[in-house]
Amino acid sequence: MRSDSGGGAPCEGMMSAIPNQQVPARYDIRIGGHLDQHWSAWFDGLVVTPEADGTTELSGFVADQAALHGVLTRIRDLGLVLISVQAVESGGP
Repeated sequence: MRSDSGGGAPCEGMMSAIPNQQVPARYDIRIGGHLDQHWSAWFDGLVVTPEADGTTELSGFVADQAALHGVLTRIRDLGLVLISVQAVESGGP
């Protein structure tokens, strides 16, 4: 029995990796609420910047996708609201 609703392959329409994405990559992650700078170490050294609009930006280089998922898991575990995750074009760390 097929689990997809379309006529294509089961994974058709799934996102694919960007072949030229640099590792490590720079990310800007926005969360709801304010965090202090002391959280930087817990978020793998990302820069913690509280914004005037009541959000916090976590920014910096992430070693790989596993490390990115680790940061996102920490955000979830703290019960924070994830607003956005943006990969930023960069020439390197």
